[in-house]
Amino acid sequence: MKDVIFQVTPQVRKLAAICTSRDKVPVELYRQYDVKRGLRDLNGKGVLAGLTNISEVHAKDIINGEEVPCEGRLFYRGYDVRELTDGFLSEGRYGFEEVTYLLLFGELPTKEQLEEFKVELGQRRSLPHNFCRDVIMKAPSKDIMISLAKSILTIYSYDVEAENTSIPNVMRQCLNLISQFPMLAVYSYNAYYHSIGNSLHIHPPKEEFSMAENILYMLRPDKQFTPFEAAVLDLALVLHMEHGGGNNSSFTTRVVTSSGTDTYSVMAAALASLKGPRHGGANIKVMQMFDDLKGKISDWKDEEAIADYLLRILRKEEFDRSGLIYGIGHAVYSISDPRADIFKNFVGKLATEKGQEKEFELYTIVERLAPKLIGEERKIYKGVNANVDFYSGFVYRMLELPLELYTPMFAVARIVGWSAHRLEELVSAEKIIRPAYRSVHDRREYEAMEGREDQTK
Repeated sequence: MKDVIFQVTPQVRKLAAICTSRDKVPVELYRQYDVKRGLRDLNGKGVLAGLTNISEVHAKDIINGEEVPCEGRLFYRGYDVRELTDGFLSEGRYGFEEVTYLLLFGELPTKEQLEEFKVELGQRRSLPHNFCRDVIMKAPSKDIMISLAKSILTIYSYDVEAENTSIPNVMRQCLNLISQFPMLAVYSYNAYYHSIGNSLHIHPPKEEFSMAENILYMLRPDKQFTPFEAAVLDLALVLHMEHGGGNNSSFTTRVVTSSGTDTYSVMAAALASLKGPRHGGANIKVMQMFDDLKGKISDWKDEEAIADYLLRILRKEEFDRSGLIYGIGHAVYSISDPRADIFKNFVGKLATEKGQEKEFELYTIVERLAPKLIGEERKIYKGVNANVDFYSGFVYRMLELPLELYTPMFAVARIVGWSAHRLEELVSAEKIIRPAYRSVHDRREYEAMEGREDQTK
């Protein structure tokens, strides 16, 4: 059969059933051997696997020797992210380039250093000759994260120093990728959009534009955007840049870096991690959940109906039947996610500008009701709150970003954090990261072919 490689045949289903029955590890064994599933204990505390100077996620205070949940705080290189964002916003600047400099080099730039750095990034906003035609336009994917990974791994072939892991060379590669990611994401989307019968437009970025300005400029057919739109997107990028070394994609960056491999392979692995709906894809699930809610509840102010819908989600009776209210809850924060708090004020302003006040009010109702319902419905070990993904998808929709670019926008921001973690791992670490797994299978004697029985019958 010609297309058998893309078919789940009856034989494959049978093999999958065997795998499912054999590979399931009983939950009680994790408790018996004190395994920290997901590298976290029952209270959500992560297993300490490394040390970092890059960022800190603070969600608990130590009071009388005990950990007590507190308002969440996020620090970039020791600076509270609230103060960083207040700083560039109050002075009317875009923050992406400034905070990128901070995360990579450990200090806030002077005016002269920032201008030099902007020029450096601007000059690197280019792709190899005919790369868009020969790579991006070939076999476009509806999942832009896949296209991003493909493009990054292909750039390896153009780089004569791809395997050189010296710090100057890795810095060059990271600065290139930080500058190129918006182009790769937007052009990959344009190629996919064209492949399904729409017009194609490719706008080269401008060196003098900020990262956020260039994204909107390249994406929109008419190249037009307002300063406030660019400022909100810029803030979103800054808030998504970095979140400690323990998040899944940054940890992936450090794990793969520790093996000694090249920068392109590391970033492709980080992208693969971020692609998952439990990580970077969460904002898409939030949008899909709200679309489902709006289709089933006509009165968006009916809190009783909204609460009933959310309860049905928790009981796996609504939406995707996962039991998850997407955008609510976080692995570390229990009282508040500072990124969501910072973002919310600008979401409200953008909603007013775009005439989306009613939808914003619906979001605030869900944000208020969901934590209480989760606490009542389930036995939980820590509080829950709205995380940054709760609002980011709504913002991207108001900015007219297509759904396919929601997670890639996260990657455009987080490539900065990944670069910082790769560099720190190369400078500081001396061992490959290799945790332990304990086998819980009984020992068995080998059986000759003639004596074997079909255990699946």
